[in-house]
Amino acid sequence: MSSQYPIEDSSLTALPPASDSEAMMRALHRATLSLYSDLSLDGVLQRITQAAKDLAGARYAALGVPDSSGGLQAFVALGMSVEEMARIESQPVGKGLLGEMLRSGESVRLRDLRAHPKAAGFPPGHPQMSSFLGVPIAAYGKPLGQIYLTDKKNAAEFSTEDQRLIEMLAAHAAAAIENAFLYKQVRSSEGELSQRNDELELFNSLATAVSSAMELEPLLESMLERVMGLFGAEAGEVFVMEEDESFYHLAVHRGRHQASFWERDHFRYGEGFVGAVASSGKVAWSHDPGLDPLYHGEDGIGTLAGVPLAARGRVVGVMTMAFHGQRTISQREAGQLEAMGAGVGVAVENARLYRHARRVAVLEERERIGMCLHDGIIQSIYAVGLTLDYTRLLMRESAEKAGVRLEQAIDGLNAIIRDIRSYILDLQPSRISTDNLVEALTRLVREFKANTLVEAELQVDSAALLDLDRAERTALFLITQEALANTAKHAQASRVLVSLRLGSHGIMLQIIDNGRGFAAESSAGPLGHGLSNMRDRARNVGGNLNLVSSPGEGTTITVGLPGRRQSAPAAPA
Repeated sequence: MSSQYPIEDSSLTALPPASDSEAMMRALHRATLSLYSDLSLDGVLQRITQAAKDLAGARYAALGVPDSSGGLQAFVALGMSVEEMARIESQPVGKGLLGEMLRSGESVRLRDLRAHPKAAGFPPGHPQMSSFLGVPIAAYGKPLGQIYLTDKKNAAEFSTEDQRLIEMLAAHAAAAIENAFLYKQVRSSEGELSQRNDELELFNSLATAVSSAMELEPLLESMLERVMGLFGAEAGEVFVMEEDESFYHLAVHRGRHQASFWERDHFRYGEGFVGAVASSGKVAWSHDPGLDPLYHGEDGIGTLAGVPLAARGRVVGVMTMAFHGQRTISQREAGQLEAMGAGVGVAVENARLYRHARRVAVLEERERIGMCLHDGIIQSIYAVGLTLDYTRLLMRESAEKAGVRLEQAIDGLNAIIRDIRSYILDLQPSRISTDNLVEALTRLVREFKANTLVEAELQVDSAALLDLDRAERTALFLITQEALANTAKHAQASRVLVSLRLGSHGIMLQIIDNGRGFAAESSAGPLGHGLSNMRDRARNVGGNLNLVSSPGEGTTITVGLPGRRQSAPAAPA
């Protein structure tokens, strides 16, 4: 129950003589207008009480708002000083005469309220009062409050004219109180809606993280900071299960408190608060974290919450949050935390799977490189070694034959060098940014020329670059890189042309070489897995890839991205 203290409103003039009805109505009009100058409930109640006091010429005025249990949820009083109010031991609770008015819903006018049979008397410290006027405030039969006026100035009691005037004020007051309640509900709904929007944004972030391959630590930092902001936590930590599932180690710490909450950075299953949350698989919180012997957080932390991060039926991590003072976790919040923990848990599992997949890919690539080196370059070096060994024997018989063999060995070594350069070109990770595709392609062609000694030319239509987004630029660059690597390894070409232009049906990328070519009908031809990769990259950005080749005729790879603008003349880069 709230209580307001005297605030006089100088905007209301003194009540005119009772006989002057027109002046009284003007005063009532000014008073009712003042009720709508403040939409807050406390402000409206204060202004109604002040208006009633001035209009009826009362020494004291009060307004009570009933609650659902028959008492008062709010009580505003005017006419007493702050010191006088402080001396009153208790505020009205809706009993006695006030309770009778709440039950009857009728106006009450008394010459001496102390003589009324329902009067309960005044509490200690309360000033004595005699004349009384009580008027209910109601709307559509629903009680909204009651106006209490005591001690009529310059008269022994309140008149019927006073009662009629305050009853008219009460009718306007009902609308003002209703508006104030609606305004309060709207403000409350806005706050709740904002909270729901923050929650939905967090869940959307979780869904995005689950569907994307992210590094584990940045993922945990982002999610922890978002959850802390949503629930108002001072600090937070995330413990992640080790891959051998032996214990949970501290992965991330964020917040005002720089040090960890615990004396150690790892917990076994069921050990301490973190291990207990992992063991139960349920959201838990403690209002006295200091009871845990492993806790050594800073002073002021009164509540510690633990959230299991679950995925595939097991707890893969635990998120803990520290709150200042006593922070009650509602049932709804516990449900939200559990759902968020499940989302973060799935994201953690995906990040782990992504990391594991990368490791497997590295191992597979190492195996492929080993096979290629063994079946290709090592065999070629072995063959050169045999040739040189045979040349040594020939030098005793025929210098001319030995010279021929020596030339063959030199040619073999040069071929091996070209093969090694081709592998380097194919295997090196791309460190070239595709934000500027012309610059990226220029560098790629330059490196190709340096590694293969093959003449290469790049032509780029600047108009074609305007319609390319980041994904398309990256795809075209990687397709070009794969095509040049295959040319270096298989084509035995002397010239290569890379062309990017805007055609009549869209953007077109072509890689053309004058090499030995191959039977394009064979899917297991020289390009093999590389061709499949290039086609997948083109398809992923809505394009298509076409290959034309035949033995002795060279190879042309064409990538088309449809739905672009009309063609423009090509310009060499």
